[in-house]
Amino acid sequence: MRKGSSDLLGNSAWNATAFVVAVALNLAILPFALFRLGPGSLGVAGLVTASIAPALVFSNSLALSTARELARRLAPTDLKDAQRLFATAVALAVGLGGAIAVFFCLAGAPLARIAFHLSGPLADDLGLAFVFTGCGWLCQCVSAVFLTLFSARQDYRRIACISIISTVCTTAAMLILIPLAPRASTFLGCQASGFAMSLFLTLAWSRHSLGEWLARPAFHRDALHRLVRLGGWQLAAQGGALLAAQADRYLLGALLLPQFVGFYTVAQRLQEAMYIGVLKVGETLFPFFSSLHQETEDRKIDLLLRSSWILNVLAASALGGLIPVAGPLLHLWTGAEVAAEAQQVLVVLCVAAILGSSVNVFAFYLLAQGRSRDTALISLVTGTFTLATSAIALPLFGWRAAGCSTCVGMLAQIALTVFLLKRSSSLAGMGTRVFHLVLMPLGLGIVTALLLRYGLDCAKPDLVAAWWSVGSVASLSAAAILVVAVAASQLGPYGALCRRDLRAIVARFAPFGAV
Repeated sequence: MRKGSSDLLGNSAWNATAFVVAVALNLAILPFALFRLGPGSLGVAGLVTASIAPALVFSNSLALSTARELARRLAPTDLKDAQRLFATAVALAVGLGGAIAVFFCLAGAPLARIAFHLSGPLADDLGLAFVFTGCGWLCQCVSAVFLTLFSARQDYRRIACISIISTVCTTAAMLILIPLAPRASTFLGCQASGFAMSLFLTLAWSRHSLGEWLARPAFHRDALHRLVRLGGWQLAAQGGALLAAQADRYLLGALLLPQFVGFYTVAQRLQEAMYIGVLKVGETLFPFFSSLHQETEDRKIDLLLRSSWILNVLAASALGGLIPVAGPLLHLWTGAEVAAEAQQVLVVLCVAAILGSSVNVFAFYLLAQGRSRDTALISLVTGTFTLATSAIALPLFGWRAAGCSTCVGMLAQIALTVFLLKRSSSLAGMGTRVFHLVLMPLGLGIVTALLLRYGLDCAKPDLVAAWWSVGSVASLSAAAILVVAVAASQLGPYGALCRRDLRAIVARFAPFGAV
């Protein structure tokens, strides 16, 4: 148990390291790209990315199902079976993935011109933009299958190194090429170069360290059946997640000018940076849960809820720290115009992300247990509520209503997830555990963050004078939320459990092993 917990924390640390590097470079390069391209071209790049997002339904589903099946076949006696699974997954990625990429390269631009009413110079660049984006997605799709060889073994050190190198290549390409050709296609082409580098590194590293587990692309009926059985439900789950993530962007592109998509992209990029960081820390739980298929149900539920509490406190602190300083942060990062337009949207998106963090661990758990039908149902309900709310709110209240639909979708997601968890578990005091370990830290985080924002608005400090002032206030806000969430956890019936897990984390990461 101690070794498993230590490995899990170590893997989370590697994921967090890769994320910190990626987010630092991405957030640093975005103002540069916004200044060189302008909100219109950046908005077109966002629309192209959103247009090809449905392809991620296939690639993400394939990667998740492959990782789960390989995580169950790590013994040398399972080598042949694992090779057949890998060969089938690669064949699907190259065959179906190639067909999807060709479709977007050929049909993406004409369809986008119609759907988003694009014309003029911005529309002239769409053809090349879709070619770059389609090729980049195909590289991402194939490399994701090879990366499952490492994620199934919980080897996040190599995954982190690949991510860091590819992000550095993308950033360097943008610094060099965007000034030479300030177009949306250049921005997307630089992103595609990062995916290509990731594919190259993944191929080289997997051949060097896991060569005996590789196999040529081929379809094997038994392997295909296993991948489709899990991946079929994942297609529905990913489709619902797509609706939830892209609904506002699709409707903004159809109803308003591309520049509003650019403003939304800036706010969403900042919120996503924090949200994905928390998600990356918890991503290591998927193969870990998959490896516990022989454990008792009570043991799994106990680990599920304890992991959820830790990640929820982290999510509330990290995302909540952005809420009080949303305006000054955007002002310093991208300028006064973007700050005026996007700060309210950023606050709403951060609240939605905190709410959405409540079910991340549950999603990994359900997927690892093969309960793909439940994950699909949760995603479809979330996407439906998000799209319906967005379709009503945006025409009535304009672009500033963007993000409100995501909050509604996340609330529906929480309600359904808690219902499914309580229905499937016989653990005593399940409702109390869910409230104490899942809902309470998130609710307190949101309330504390909004109160701090109100207090700053009343005090009106000059935070836009320097980065250090914004960073200090954001850090203090995150620390205050952390203190409130941890203090509240000590008051309930599971305070001793929370203290024990906190001591384990401090002991794992404190210098020289000191507690």
